[in-house]
Amino acid sequence: MGFFDNQYSLHPNSILFLIMNTISRFLCPAVLLIALNASAQQKPFPGTVKKPATVFKARTEQEWLKIQVDSLTGYKMYGRGYVNNGKETAARYIVKEFKEFKLKPIFKDGTYQQGFAFPVNTFPGEQILEIDDKKLRPGEEYVIDPSSPSFSASNLEVKKVNFAKIKDTTDWKETLATIDSTHIWYFDNFKSVCSLLQLRRDQMVAQLPRGCYLIPEENRLTWNVSRQTMAATVFYVKESLMPKKIKSVKAEVKSVFIERCSSLNISGVVPGEVKDTFLAITTHYDHLGMMGDSATFAGASDNASGVAMLLSIASYFGKFPQHYSILFVAFAGENAGLMGSEFFTWQPPVPLKNIKFLTNLGIMSDFSTGMTVVNGTQYPIEFDQMDKINKKEEFVSEITPKGQAANSDHYHFSKLGVPAFFIYSNGGKAHFHDVFDSPELLSLTNTGGANRLLIDFIKSLN
Repeated sequence: MGFFDNQYSLHPNSILFLIMNTISRFLCPAVLLIALNASAQQKPFPGTVKKPATVFKARTEQEWLKIQVDSLTGYKMYGRGYVNNGKETAARYIVKEFKEFKLKPIFKDGTYQQGFAFPVNTFPGEQILEIDDKKLRPGEEYVIDPSSPSFSASNLEVKKVNFAKIKDTTDWKETLATIDSTHIWYFDNFKSVCSLLQLRRDQMVAQLPRGCYLIPEENRLTWNVSRQTMAATVFYVKESLMPKKIKSVKAEVKSVFIERCSSLNISGVVPGEVKDTFLAITTHYDHLGMMGDSATFAGASDNASGVAMLLSIASYFGKFPQHYSILFVAFAGENAGLMGSEFFTWQPPVPLKNIKFLTNLGIMSDFSTGMTVVNGTQYPIEFDQMDKINKKEEFVSEITPKGQAANSDHYHFSKLGVPAFFIYSNGGKAHFHDVFDSPELLSLTNTGGANRLLIDFIKSLN
């Protein structure tokens, strides 16, 4: 069952809920909360048996969203990425939810799935970095550049290069000429040469010859997905763990480049009174997956929270169809460069001109300081419409309009003339593309208010 049994309320009637309700009469609220959390954490993993939402009904939108986030970040999802079929497991889960919420297939073959492919570099198996016989933890203490090829070495001499001494492009080229593959290279002050040459870090390391490189990172360690490989194998290591003089290094990187990595966009529709005009609700379900066999980038905030919000809205409109048909799309390949949404616009299941408005959901994790609406300044009528609803009902504290940006899946639609918003929450701990973006650290503050605002906004467009 979905969250909504009527417009905004729920009728708890399952056995588990009745048991918990009975217990609540005798236990203090704190103990009850522990029991509820334990129930959510011990649920079966998605794709094996029915999720907890089909066993008991959540009493609030926030609780329902939490169940969905937990399901989408379970260990069998493998970070919804490119190792151990994580993204395929997530796709099956979303299809199952679409069917449960009575969404209809939209593609010509009668399925919810649209297949496409793109290249991607993956890191299955064990990845190792040992400095002076201390084995570092992947994800927490180092990350591998996502374009790195495989590499193995345990007894190479370490040479240190201080890039603070480089003053111009000539110095950089002369330094590159001295680098060989018979050493492991420790680059100090690497950011200074990036700033000097006005190039991004990935553009700089792409110029390095084949070999192994250690680059200290003073900020938090973030990762990404790459659709290509380079010559160099690069480790970004927490600066506090880097000795001034390194005696020994053991490095083992196992990467597999997939020329055509199959992926799936998932889409369903709630037919309206007007069958050929659509309001679209979109998000992306992919994340980074795994770096090796132990570092999982679960992507609770980015973007399990966005998928959970889309599913909640789908649950509502599956029960309450509107004047226009409502199209729901969960894209793959967003973190690899908006690949899924680009393909969708190349081969749309409905004419793009028939999409009256598109609302793309980004991070939906913490609305304590409101939300941001990209393209809000481009479509002032729709933005004012949303803002008026919010000011009347006080769903979230503030809605901030922004201009155009190519920062999510709305972009490919916008550039083809489809009116679109990209909406994301403003609060939270800002864990992004790191191993700490986990459900345990996700607050979901005032997601219930945001959920109702989005539903009322979509209804107003009807």
